[in-house]
Amino acid sequence: GYFSGETDSFIDLSITKTVAGILITVLLMFLVFGSVAKAYKRGADKAPKGFQALMETLILFIRDEIAKPSIGSKYEGFMPFLLTIFFFIWFANILGLIPFIGGFNVTGNIAVTLVLALFTFVVTTINGNKTYWGHIFATPGVPGWLLPLMIPIELLGVFTKPLVLCLRLFANITAGHIIILSFMSLIFIFADLYGTGAGYGASIVSLLFGIFMNTMELLVAFLQAYVFTLLSALYFGSAVEEHH
Repeated sequence: GYFSGETDSFIDLSITKTVAGILITVLLMFLVFGSVAKAYKRGADKAPKGFQALMETLILFIRDEIAKPSIGSKYEGFMPFLLTIFFFIWFANILGLIPFIGGFNVTGNIAVTLVLALFTFVVTTINGNKTYWGHIFATPGVPGWLLPLMIPIELLGVFTKPLVLCLRLFANITAGHIIILSFMSLIFIFADLYGTGAGYGASIVSLLFGIFMNTMELLVAFLQAYVFTLLSALYFGSAVEEHH
């Protein structure tokens, strides 16, 4: 269209299923944390209850079990990012497990996980102190003649860390979806090869395995959000760590 002289643009900005999934996830986060924040304002001196209590438990978990041990005394500046990345990945993963709403697969899209990993990369690079860059360009305890070999290896590590973050999340979420899809496909394969009866027989086994895998995916949904957040925090910790 663009090169043939037509007026319509060649850039397609229509909303894809993934973009819709991201928007729904963001909207859910606004609704959830908006209501939690209001509950705190209403009863600042009261103990949290219901959904507010669940969110507080998770927020404190990220602060006390991920941020503080991984980053140290400067953890507070990174908390908004760590909380956002954790809840975004978790909510998106859960959204992808709900049947009959369109089959969203936000974190199973490598472009999404790459952007999340790039955020971690940018925050790490911006916050890198003298010690962090010193470890890369003048690795302590390494003789001078070895530095020309060590510097490219250390620099490569700077880029491979976010790449591994991106691929791990993408691969784990995609693998779970593929396994469930494979079990469901077995029903139709058996029905096609051996008749309707075999299809019904295979459906019992496939459904049981499918339900089991879906339950496992609930754990994986949380675990992958946790791992991404933990590794991001460890990278931030290495960037702001002071020389001892």
